[in-house]
Amino acid sequence: MGIQVISRDGQPEYAVVPWEQYQALLKAAGQGEPVAAENTPSSATDSASLPSFSELARLREGKGLAPEQLARSVGISPVYLALIESGERQPDAAIRRSLAWELGVAGWSEPS
Repeated sequence: MGIQVISRDGQPEYAVVPWEQYQALLKAAGQGEPVAAENTPSSATDSASLPSFSELARLREGKGLAPEQLARSVGISPVYLALIESGERQPDAAIRRSLAWELGVAGWSEPS
């Protein structure tokens, strides 16, 4: 099996397997019919359920993070984070991925 292990803070967090092997694992686990790979962007209904960046401050506070903490972990300045939270700036893909990682919002890591 060609498994890639992704670690965070020295601890394994994710395992990435090739698609065919993932499908075989699902089938072996009795998870029903294998899921087809989607090659299309998320539908409007999927993106409607994602929180918008205007909710960033609420999500950050819900995680118990101070603005300085989140900014430091994402690799941006607290001033730039405030601009994103206020809607004055839209983060680029790298910052979206970092914010998604830190706040647990999977959809933000996708290209918009």
